[in-house]
Amino acid sequence: MSAHMPLALTCGDPSGIGPELAARVVKSAPAPFFWIGDPRHLPADTPWQAITAPAETAQVPRGVLPVLTLDFAAEATPGQPDPANAAGTVAAIERAVRLVQAGEASAVVTAPINKKALKDGAGFAFPGHTEFLADLAGGCDVVMMLACAALRVVPATIHIPLKDVPQALTREGLETVIRTTHAALIRDFGLSKPQIAVAGLNPHAGEGGAMGDEELTLITPLLDDLRAEGFALSGPLPADTMFHASARARYDAAICMYHDQALIPIKTIDFAGGVNVTLGLPFVRTSPDHGTAYDIAGRGIADPTSLRAAMVMAWDMAERRASGGTNA
Repeated sequence: MSAHMPLALTCGDPSGIGPELAARVVKSAPAPFFWIGDPRHLPADTPWQAITAPAETAQVPRGVLPVLTLDFAAEATPGQPDPANAAGTVAAIERAVRLVQAGEASAVVTAPINKKALKDGAGFAFPGHTEFLADLAGGCDVVMMLACAALRVVPATIHIPLKDVPQALTREGLETVIRTTHAALIRDFGLSKPQIAVAGLNPHAGEGGAMGDEELTLITPLLDDLRAEGFALSGPLPADTMFHASARARYDAAICMYHDQALIPIKTIDFAGGVNVTLGLPFVRTSPDHGTAYDIAGRGIADPTSLRAAMVMAWDMAERRASGGTNA
């Protein structure tokens, strides 16, 4: 096991499944971690122990949840988000980032939040975790990756209407996504010569301009320029032939042009085990690839598979950054 510091797991929305997932995963934790939140929000039968600093995690018995306590304004009712707890939810994220920046934690793993609840209760001005973390890091180009054992995907545009994608897709933006992904595959995933597949925007990758010209005017010229720099890129490829098993074997990550083009294949391949990774940050951040799940919160049936995978990935990434190691 690595000697680096434990993971910082944020509580997320206390009315969602975050607290109960922390309580479940600690029973067989895949990596050392501590939880930042209000212990009142944990399931009643959770064994937990307060700590005053992340280094104390090592002294907490196995199976007991180390808690860096953070007082929230109110108790939490499963399935019913309370605006009074929004400020505490934000503060947990901020504290996790400060601890990683100070070298007291190895990585941030975030439990799901509800952006509307945070906006209503704390004036949260960010579209989500990703943008907030970039701001806490001092401002940097960040990219969202969804990853599982069989596939890594990166959407070049994210939470916008489909009709707005062609206008949002720019050379500068797509180049940033590709460069950020390439650098992260080397630094965080240990790939010395990453192979990246790039999807087209249109059906059949435009079919020579018959079904749209973004491939001809935007995507192909950019890929050609990056190939001239030494990037190993394939594409633009028809998205409908990129994700079967033999196609996936030919690349390390796929850059997609919009949200569903990226997320449908990975959620089909591994719905429970996907991990959300923020690329481009000066620290490691992962998250389970699911939401607050208010409909099942408090019932003790939430699946910890994605959180467990997020913790394993965060630990591996932090260890790789610490060692500076890459694979062939």
